[in-house]
Amino acid sequence: MKKLATLISTVVIVCAAATVKAQMLPYQNPGLSAEERAKDLCSRLTLDEKKKLMMNGSPAIERLGIPKWDWWSEALHGVGRNGLSTTFPSCIGMASSFNEQLIERIYTAVSDEARAKNTAQRKKGEVGKYQCLSFWTPTINIFRDPRWGRGQESYGEDVYLNSLLGQAVVRGLQGPTTDDKGGAQHKYAKLMACAKHFAVHSGPEKTRHSLDINTLSPRDLYETYLPAFKDLVQKAGVSEVMCAYQRFEGEPCCGSNRLLQQILRDDWGFQGIVVSDCGAISDFWRKGRHEVVKTGAEAAAKGVIAGTDMECGGDYKNLTEAVKRGYITEQQIDTSVRRLLEWRFRLGNFDADELVEWTRIPLSVVNCPEHKALALEAARQQTVLLQNRNNILPLKKEAGKIMVMGPNAADSIMLWGIYYGQPQHTVTILEGINNTLRQAGQPAARYSQACSLFELTEKRGLFGQLRTADGQQGMTATYWDNMDMTGDPVKTTVYTAPLAFDGGGDTAFDGGVPLFNFSARYEGVLHATTTETLALEYKYVTAMRIIVNGDTVFNRYNNDPLRYGNVKLNVKAGEDYRVQIDYKNNANVANLCFDITKQQNVTINSILTSARDAETVIFVGGISPLYEREETSVSAPGFDRGDRTSIELPQVQRDVLKALHDAGKKVVLVNCSGSAVALTPETETCDAIVQAWYAGEQGGNAIAEVLFGDCNPSGKLPVTFYRDDSQIPAGFDGFEDYSMKNRTYRYFTGEPLYPFGYGLSYTTFAYGKAKWNKKTNAVELTVKNTGNVDGTEIVQVYVRNPKDTEGPIKTLRGHKRVTLKAGESKAVTIPMPREQFELWDAATNTMRVQSGKHEVFVGSSSAAKDLQKMNVVIK
Repeated sequence: MKKLATLISTVVIVCAAATVKAQMLPYQNPGLSAEERAKDLCSRLTLDEKKKLMMNGSPAIERLGIPKWDWWSEALHGVGRNGLSTTFPSCIGMASSFNEQLIERIYTAVSDEARAKNTAQRKKGEVGKYQCLSFWTPTINIFRDPRWGRGQESYGEDVYLNSLLGQAVVRGLQGPTTDDKGGAQHKYAKLMACAKHFAVHSGPEKTRHSLDINTLSPRDLYETYLPAFKDLVQKAGVSEVMCAYQRFEGEPCCGSNRLLQQILRDDWGFQGIVVSDCGAISDFWRKGRHEVVKTGAEAAAKGVIAGTDMECGGDYKNLTEAVKRGYITEQQIDTSVRRLLEWRFRLGNFDADELVEWTRIPLSVVNCPEHKALALEAARQQTVLLQNRNNILPLKKEAGKIMVMGPNAADSIMLWGIYYGQPQHTVTILEGINNTLRQAGQPAARYSQACSLFELTEKRGLFGQLRTADGQQGMTATYWDNMDMTGDPVKTTVYTAPLAFDGGGDTAFDGGVPLFNFSARYEGVLHATTTETLALEYKYVTAMRIIVNGDTVFNRYNNDPLRYGNVKLNVKAGEDYRVQIDYKNNANVANLCFDITKQQNVTINSILTSARDAETVIFVGGISPLYEREETSVSAPGFDRGDRTSIELPQVQRDVLKALHDAGKKVVLVNCSGSAVALTPETETCDAIVQAWYAGEQGGNAIAEVLFGDCNPSGKLPVTFYRDDSQIPAGFDGFEDYSMKNRTYRYFTGEPLYPFGYGLSYTTFAYGKAKWNKKTNAVELTVKNTGNVDGTEIVQVYVRNPKDTEGPIKTLRGHKRVTLKAGESKAVTIPMPREQFELWDAATNTMRVQSGKHEVFVGSSSAAKDLQKMNVVIK
């Protein structure tokens, strides 16, 4: 009887399963391929539903069980615009490591955090912009001109390095290769990565919506601007490509058949998704921009027909009209819809969490100790020692003889670069120096800002003096998911650092807070210790008011674009001031910055007086991502819409450095920037120069470790540091010219200040004679650490075709990081397979490997004096 009951039960279960399977539509069946499921689902959609799926913010389609989705998320150097995450160094900094294994580890950590945050958000029932699984990175445009504000997003000026590190980013983000037809390690993709901006884009920002690049030579296109994209498509399997704003040969890049069809799909076999840069389709018709068509419907049709599957913007809503007017057919639209759906199936967007292995990554990985340690490791490896006269570095850990100065020393947000997330805590360079000194039993170093980036003014932030109602440091933040501050708050938290929610390319509000159509209140009490005038500094989008002790001192509850400024606040010693900020946002991106500051004018004499007892001054200067960035209205001397008009160090910093030098101080310049800065005068006024880039949340600790010798620097420059403005193409016309003539180390014929691939160490390395192994196509040599401390050298291999008199002077095609203990020697082998000699062939107008003699250069930088030369024969 028991056996019969078991048999009946089994039959019932099998029949029930068969019934469920019979009721399941093909697109709902996880057992089918993503391609089959996408084709079936597309056939069930109306035209109106299809166009909605082709916009970055895709609504839910409940009748078919299609969940809400957004294609736009950011992970430039950590999950961005989505609350708490680990902030790694800027990409240009990470490139200085020449370490693709490190980059892959970093982006594996980033994808862990991204998946965990997405899973947590979906369980809350609402997933919006910046919270999904499609991440628009890496930027692999060639950093051809140091004036480009977005160059910090790239991996430098070299084709090979951008390709190699870009592939590592894709592997880390997307996870192991997926093939849902069987045999793969993982059925589902972890995330989607996006190669951008295809294909010829590297500034200037202010003309990107109207510029036509129509005189580019085939050599420059195929030898410089295309190879990294080709490699990410064919070698890394990148799932998305973002087309650029500009026109190329008369056609907007997002409407270019040559770029998106002939090259990307026909020649390279790309099977993924093409996404537009935000607003790029609108540029097709908007006045003062490309104006290649007259209406949004024509623009939408042109974009889709050319191959732009998904629009970041609002013009694809016109696709229904475009079909009615005959600009495009529904069948042409279906091609894009199927691609979009296929990748959502690949990500598991339609399937239960228990089927998708990546959903098991816990939320505890976000900004976890292991990821913070990885951010510290990255910050160490990205630091480049440019000058060390008389071996002044490393410094002795004696706080009494050291003073810290400079506008970037105590700036935490500067370390985040652009497109950043929100770390739990950021270690400023001043804090890192003091951490190191305290660990050595020394008191904190004396500090004076000395000057701002551009003026002889000194500003001190007082946000740290604010207290919450229960006595904690900082301001209490309360968030509502509406514009009226009504109902139960969706989030309450405390901020201990100045508010810095900058949606113009940076970050977003805390997790669980909508990114628009929300309101917030921030409250803190300032206890005044001195009678003085302070500044309540703000920057915001939409609506904000500031209330002090119940009185409204600033009130702009309007639908404002970006506004910034300050309100003076007179305070009296011994009294408390209740500061309240009310903020509302209904814009596409939220933006709010706030700090309480004390500012005063200074003089060179007063700066010298404050440093009179110091033997060594660590001056932390350079520039800032507040000005050096994607297109922005924020301006400053030497900057224009996010780009630079001069690569020189701001004059006020030069004046201070010279005065300190003339006063007999030993001066160590820590230069913070996302691009090359001309530092020719500083080679005379500074004893040591350290290039810190924008070093991320652990940057302060890493820079301090380098300064005091706990870390031996190993970074190498991924860009050329020119001597001055005269060495780059003059004026705005020179900036707009995309020809590679006399640009980057590959074509520059002058003598730079610091060459590509350059970087010093606290030890020295000796290179043995390099040899070519013709059996294995590899460079072989011995490298010895001839100094007294352990260190890492980055051996570099460049190639050149001597028959090509118009080609690059040399081109990086191989490298290897070699870590050696003091006195140790190692045999080093760097494989150079035949394809590494692929160069432009002017006779056939193609990229190919030409048989015959090639020159191979091996050494520690791209400078001729640092290289050995060999002649090798490639068959």
